[in-house]
Amino acid sequence: MTPKVETNCTAFQTAIDVLGRPWTAQILNVLQDGPLRFCGIGDRIPGLGDKVLSARLKELEARGLMVRSVEPGPPVKVAYELTDQGRSFNKVAQAIHRWGQEIEAAEKG
Repeated sequence: MTPKVETNCTAFQTAIDVLGRPWTAQILNVLQDGPLRFCGIGDRIPGLGDKVLSARLKELEARGLMVRSVEPGPPVKVAYELTDQGRSFNKVAQAIHRWGQEIEAAEKG
């Protein structure tokens, strides 16, 4: 039997806080393939506005899940890339996806 996860610990709550923010999972997912510029991220996530994208990128960078690199220009090029910690979201996303499939299957009967 798999050990139960302690959901009242700060580590679990931190993860939930990160993933509970709108668009965060989608941003982490599109960056799994490698670095992207701001407009590249926005283009891959329909409905995500620039203001929210900017805020989420700052949050992810502050948490150490992503790094922002600036190449001097002209024109100046800014790219966003996941850290190892940010790339590890892929394992979490896969687990959530499997769980969602199980829920959908159960709902269908």
